[in-house]
Amino acid sequence: MLELFLNKPKQIELKAMAALPALMDDEVKIQLIYGGICGSDLSVFLGKLSHAAYPLRPGHELLGRIIEAGKNVPYETGTRVIIQPNSYCGKCRSCMDGKTNICPEKKSMGVTVNGGFSEQFVISSKYVMPVPDDLPDKKAILVEPFAVIVHAFKKVHIAKGTTVAVIGSGNEGMLAVALANYLGADVTAIDINPIKLELIKSFGGIRAIHPNELNGETFDIVIEAAGAQSAFETGLQLVAPGGQMVLIGLTPEATIPVVRVVRSEITIHGSIIYNVPDDFQQAMVYLRDQNFNIQPVVSKIIPFTDYNSAFEDALSGNYGKIVMDFGKNPV
Repeated sequence: MLELFLNKPKQIELKAMAALPALMDDEVKIQLIYGGICGSDLSVFLGKLSHAAYPLRPGHELLGRIIEAGKNVPYETGTRVIIQPNSYCGKCRSCMDGKTNICPEKKSMGVTVNGGFSEQFVISSKYVMPVPDDLPDKKAILVEPFAVIVHAFKKVHIAKGTTVAVIGSGNEGMLAVALANYLGADVTAIDINPIKLELIKSFGGIRAIHPNELNGETFDIVIEAAGAQSAFETGLQLVAPGGQMVLIGLTPEATIPVVRVVRSEITIHGSIIYNVPDDFQQAMVYLRDQNFNIQPVVSKIIPFTDYNSAFEDALSGNYGKIVMDFGKNPV
């Protein structure tokens, strides 16, 4: 069995993995089908996340199949599952309030503990969720990253005619555009990369522009998905009086014009990952709807043995989601 391993920033290799341990009663052994490359994977690869723990196996967007199960596992072997890659204690105040995403004991696969970019791995059944039979692999691999957007959108009300600006057209930005469009919003996607703007236009009916094309307009809701200081500061200026801004990108710091926020009654929401199982379940509801267009999101599916090309494409910023194929029999 093979795994990808990151010895230190920018040093990734494909190597034989050690034998997996015997299963505990609540654990499952997963045969990986697909692994999606996320922006945080790229940050770990580049050494831009200070809390990343090297050496480690990367990967947290994971779709696989249970090939072995402990005696207390409620799922049968052969079940296709998506992985919830962030642990939580289940006992603290945040967890008891249903906010597992901000559990102080949280550990993240592929960042602070080993991830799942390997042909097989073992994980507690607490962190797997069955995938409906009518959800194909190419859509199912999007459940985890899309749950981030589902969670963020619960902080605002988006309906037909709501004006929404999405700043940043990376994977999360593209998913935000897709969901806002599905909900009937008047969507404007903003990015500095003309290649990404063309990709956004392929959704159909989406206005996709460079920031320089803005002309004093404002929006009911602004989604900041770029994670850059300039994106946040520009985005805040785009919020209409009484409007709202949702921060998904992890901008280290920025300047906030407090007087404008106060006088215009602007609401700023921070949003981090998702709560389980609710956000995963809702993500699957959307993804199963044939009217929900996410066709442009996945740009390439590449064999995991060609991991260098996969990471190069993802790092280029010129594609949507890059997925690595670890399986032999995709649905």
